[in-house]
Amino acid sequence: MPGVVVVGTQWGDEGKGKVVDLLTQRVDAVVRFQGGNNAGHTVVVGQDKFILHLIPSGVLHENKSCFVGNGVVVDPEVFIAEIDRLEQRGVDVSPRKLRLSERAHLIMPYHKALDVAREKAKGKSAIGTTGRGIGPCYEDKAARVGVRVVDLLEPEILTEKVRAATTEKNFWLKEYFGAPTLDAEAIIADYLRYAERLRPFVTDVSVELDHMLESGGLVLFEGAQGVHLDIDHGTYPYVTSSNPVAGAASPGAGVGPKRLSGVLGIVKAYTTRVGSGPFIAELEDENGRWMQEKGAEFGSTTGRPRRCGWLDTVVVRQSVRLAGVSCLCVTKLDVLTGLKTLRICTAYKLDDGSIVERIPASLGVLARCTPIYEDLPGWEEDISQARSLEDLPDNCQRYLQRLAELVGAPLALVSVGPERDATIVVRDPLAVKEA
Repeated sequence: MPGVVVVGTQWGDEGKGKVVDLLTQRVDAVVRFQGGNNAGHTVVVGQDKFILHLIPSGVLHENKSCFVGNGVVVDPEVFIAEIDRLEQRGVDVSPRKLRLSERAHLIMPYHKALDVAREKAKGKSAIGTTGRGIGPCYEDKAARVGVRVVDLLEPEILTEKVRAATTEKNFWLKEYFGAPTLDAEAIIADYLRYAERLRPFVTDVSVELDHMLESGGLVLFEGAQGVHLDIDHGTYPYVTSSNPVAGAASPGAGVGPKRLSGVLGIVKAYTTRVGSGPFIAELEDENGRWMQEKGAEFGSTTGRPRRCGWLDTVVVRQSVRLAGVSCLCVTKLDVLTGLKTLRICTAYKLDDGSIVERIPASLGVLARCTPIYEDLPGWEEDISQARSLEDLPDNCQRYLQRLAELVGAPLALVSVGPERDATIVVRDPLAVKEA
């Protein structure tokens, strides 16, 4: 199986970082294929915790190649700072190990300024972006006026593009939003400085991956966010500006779809969401607070508290279909320990009494939905030391079995704690090809 894609099946924050870190031991390379530094992957190694925003989670392993694909939008200041932080902690982040696609688009200061200005102007209608400039950068990419990594290596082209873009963006910032304008020459100077630092990392990632896959290498493709933040298939407009679905790994990394042979879907044992947007199974009671506190549910990128709720299998089931999920990894199961009754949302009920088993495209229709729950008994036993399904309490096993039945995909991994070894292997996620 040459290429395995890891995707989140909810609204992100499912624990993809830990899973990628765990599987990196057995692969040759890890590729990030979409999103920007609005993502945050947390990895715990012994007593050390690492939070990664742009660099693939596999960087914590020796002798593994890490690639940032063309589908990622890169803030060079953030990228360099992340390299520096890792190196200060003794992690090798040399160009030998980390490669950056020359075709990736760059987040510019005017992207961040526009992002913040728009959210402020929307007031209560704000969609809850991180203000990192992700959306405006993807806009410029689609409009064919974006600045790419390769432009950093050609100062004349960089200068021309930045001057033209800053003139336009300053008009919007000043005349429409009443926000401060930006100095094009200062931006150019900063980015030329970034260019010298990044030059050794820049490559044609597509070609390097092709050589690796052609020679029999095993590559892990790492997405950001989750399927229901996908710009096409998520709860639009409360979504990200790219495609976290597994199919996006092909254009986002520059590999043919035949190279992708399996998809591992990460599902948190309950549901969380950051920012605005519909959330049918959301809890605003003591159970929701339990999940938030026990699960430390605060965004690793923004620090914002995550909204918490019961496991919603309507959401996960749709992700299994959209992403072609081969098998599942259930994370944060230990957070549910101590709750007497667990509820699983199995479908929605509309206000006219009809049953909905998929996510409607219309937010108006979705707003008329309420959850249909199935109740299961909880467990009190500590499960953090479990290393096989048989080690888990009977009620815990029943919860996992029902989850897999409802979403239509088999279990591969079960995480019972944040550490690498706090994981139950049910089946090999790098060998399962079909659900």
